[in-house]
Amino acid sequence: MQDRKIQIAWYGKHYGEEPPLVGSVDKTSRTGRNNFAGGAGTIFFSHCNLRCVYCQNFQISQQRVGKMYNIEALVEIMLELQSAEAVCIDLVTPTPWWRPVKEAIRMARNKGLILPVVWNSNAYETLSILQQMQGLVDIYLPDFKYADDRLAVKYSHASHYVKTAESAIKEMYRQVGKLKINKGVAVRGIIVRHLILPGHIENTFAVLEKIAAIDGEIHISLMSQFQPVYYASEFPEINRAVSDEERRAVEIKMMELGLKNGWIQAQDTDGTFLPDFTQSNPFQTERKME
Repeated sequence: MQDRKIQIAWYGKHYGEEPPLVGSVDKTSRTGRNNFAGGAGTIFFSHCNLRCVYCQNFQISQQRVGKMYNIEALVEIMLELQSAEAVCIDLVTPTPWWRPVKEAIRMARNKGLILPVVWNSNAYETLSILQQMQGLVDIYLPDFKYADDRLAVKYSHASHYVKTAESAIKEMYRQVGKLKINKGVAVRGIIVRHLILPGHIENTFAVLEKIAAIDGEIHISLMSQFQPVYYASEFPEINRAVSDEERRAVEIKMMELGLKNGWIQAQDTDGTFLPDFTQSNPFQTERKME
């Protein structure tokens, strides 16, 4: 990949992220959904360094839907989202493009960007990359997918995932610490996401234990919207949604571990929340977080 080019699938105001990344949405301040005050200023990058068989964003992560932009254009997108009253700059899967993204953040800061920058990733990244982002990223939002390397290889084609992700999250935590919220908006810190896989709640239990070992006060975003999309139907054990029983068992585990900070996503039993990146607005409904 060229160091001054970035492929972006979509950018705009997004209202389905965790509450402090969206803020209090003022639906009377502007005309038109994407012009409401509040919302995350989200930039979805194409490509991914994982190949998850169940990826709900497979159109952009694997099929590489998107357009090429230069660094200067990315800077202008960030400033445009700030002008549209977004509460943060939410960089989704920036890892494959970390070099030009790093330069773009620096340039945007010099041109007046004051919003918190969110590094929204899959946690499968090296310490050297994260260390170069220190001071540029305000909020880390990693998805800690697996505590079992066998599952990581089977479903995401990722070797040594557990050690890599655990080390990455510890480095993220070292840089920004616990989540800090000012007037309902996140300004700094870490939120760790985890997607529950059907039939694999033991994996989820182990992930939660690892998070609790880092710091029991870390904010966790528990996601239960799994749908058997892309190639997931080829794996019978995950060819279904997460059950109510599985979700309740995970909630109990969180309580047992003393993990009280964060959010639990409402279940998506019919695929309502799945984005379609072939449309001008991929998000027709909001993902509800409790």
